[in-house]
Amino acid sequence: MREAAAQAARLGLEVHGGHGLDFETARLMAGVPEIVELNIGHFLIGEAIFCGLESAIRQMRASIAKGRMAVRLEDAA
Repeated sequence: MREAAAQAARLGLEVHGGHGLDFETARLMAGVPEIVELNIGHFLIGEAIFCGLESAIRQMRASIAKGRMAVRLEDAA
């Protein structure tokens, strides 16, 4: 995924990720710097049925933040 996103960005394409994302896969995708958007709405609404929308959003934001932090740590190393 990282190679494909990097190649797409080199070609001038805007890279989005989606379809089938959950908390874990969104975290992994957020760790790919070239991905500028994650399409997570369908999962969030489905998850909200079980834990509430506020909780689902909070968990997703934390997952995405963890993925982005991993990129920052890699860049700093």
